[in-house]
Amino acid sequence: MKITFEELDRFLREQFPQGAAYGTLRKLGDGWAEMSLDVDDGHLRPGGTVSGPVMMGLADVTLYAALLSRIGLVPLAVTTNLNINFLRKPKAHTPIWARATMLKVGRTMGVGEVFVYSEGGDEPVAHSTMTYSIPPKKHEN
Repeated sequence: MKITFEELDRFLREQFPQGAAYGTLRKLGDGWAEMSLDVDDGHLRPGGTVSGPVMMGLADVTLYAALLSRIGLVPLAVTTNLNINFLRKPKAHTPIWARATMLKVGRTMGVGEVFVYSEGGDEPVAHSTMTYSIPPKKHEN
C-alpha cells in the first residue's frame, strides 16, 4: 500500500473538500476502500429513495480512494468511464456505504468495481465498474 488511511483521509479533506458531500472514508487497504454517507433529505429523489447521482458520487470517490492506495497521492487520476447498475431501492434516511476493489492497476489506467449497500442490508443496492486514467509520472532531471 502506497499511503496510510490517515494520509488519504487528510488528502481528501484538504484537496477534495467537496468530497465530504459524497462520503467519509471508513477503511482502506491495498487496492480497496470503504466509504459511507449519511443520507438526508438532500440525497433523496421523489418516491423516497436515494438518488442515482448520490450513489454514483459515493461509488466514484470510493474507487478513487482504492486507486490512490495503490498509486499514492496522485490528484490528477481521473474517471474516464463509469457504468452503474441500480439493483434495488435503498432505504431512505439510512446511511449507504460502498466497498471498492481495484481489478487492475497499470501505468496509465486503473479498473475497479464498487458495490453500494444500504446500511443493515445484505444485498447491494448498486454495482459499478469504472476506469481511471493515471497521469504519466514526471521524470526528474
